[in-house]
Parts: sequence; C-alpha cells; structure tokens
Amino acid sequence: MIKFSEVSKRYTGGNEALADVSFSLDKGELAFLTGPSGAGKSTLLKLVALIERPSRGQIVVNGQNLAGVTRRQLPGYRRQIGVVFQDHKLLNDRTVFDNVALPLVIAGAEREDIGKRVRAALDLVDLLHKEQALPMTLSTGEQQRVGIARAVVYRPPILIADEPTGNLDPELSLEVMQLFQRLNQVGVTVLIASHDRVLVERFGRRVLSLKSGHVATPTAGAHG
Repeated sequence: MIKFSEVSKRYTGGNEALADVSFSLDKGELAFLTGPSGAGKSTLLKLVALIERPSRGQIVVNGQNLAGVTRRQLPGYRRQIGVVFQDHKLLNDRTVFDNVALPLVIAGAEREDIGKRVRAALDLVDLLHKEQALPMTLSTGEQQRVGIARAVVYRPPILIADEPTGNLDPELSLEVMQLFQRLNQVGVTVLIASHDRVLVERFGRRVLSLKSGHVATPTAGAHG
C-alpha cells in the first residue's frame, strides 16, 4: 500500500531531511511514525501526500509509482489520501458542515451526495449535532475531530496524520487515537506521526522510528 525504497529528501540549502529510508506498509495496516522533532516525520508524510517530492529513491502508493504522477493528476491522486494536521487548518468563517464538505465541493460532487457523505463523516466522529456550529465555538478536541471528518469524507483508502494529538491532553489524545483505530478496523490504511511514545505503545502496533532522517528497524509496539 505504501512502499519507500531508499528514499532521500534534501531541501534547498543542503538540509537532508530523510536519508535512504526504506519501509513498506501493508494494505489495512495501522502503524506509527515516531522520533524527535526534526527527525523527518512531517517530511515523510508530505512525500506520501505528494506535497513534496523525493530527491532520490522510489515511492509506490496503492500500486502507483509517485514519480509518474503529473501535476494534472495530483488532485485525483490526493483524493486517495486523507490528511490530518496538528493545527486542524479549519476555516473559521465556515460551519463545521462546510469545512467537512470542502474536499467534495472542490471535486465537484453532487449536492445530495455531499450532504450524505458529510453527515456520515460527522457521525463517525460523534459531531453530527455540531454541523451548523462555527469551529471557534468548539473545543480543541472537537476541532481535531472535524479535521478527521474532513480527511475521511472522500472515503480514502489511506489516512495519514501529522502529530494529531500534539495539542491535546492525554484523555483527548487517547480518544483521537481510538478514532483512528476505528477507521482502521473498517479497512483504512493508517500512518500516524507522533512523538508521544507512551500513547503509541498502548496500541501495540508497528512503530517506525526516525532519527536524523534515518529509519530504525520497524518494531511492534508493546502493549501497555
């Protein structure tokens, strides 16, 4: 589903964010990406989403070699990838419904289909009752759940999350991670970047550990 083969990413100015990274993530797997700040976690996720392109190496996602994805094909490719950010990136002048609907509106979906999909996504994150609220009236945890609903509204086969619990307290962090687990249980392939090793180890899933742009041997997390 996601396969990196000797992938490196060097930014202008010489900073090498990733160096010869190789790993594969199977279809339907949930795995964590850990490591200190600056280890390359965000860069790796940006490569999966084709927000960035590698300096060298090969990336294959859902059977597609990303080197062959043209600028014109990018929107179609990105509809396969749900992306959750730490800071939600919600539009504060739009309702929760409109924020979640945005990817469907951009893609030109039918209005009736948009309504069904948005309400299904909001129901999934237990926020159907907040569809007409503005993001600024929600708690931080609720805002993050709106971000997750928006990421999955297109029913993508792959979901990536960059420090999705970075601004949340331990209880809310656990709730959000359990939500990702629920999505994984219905077949979504999930890759989550997190610096919270205690939280990660509670789930007993595979952990890819990054350090200075290199990936350590993947391990299974310990149950706690």
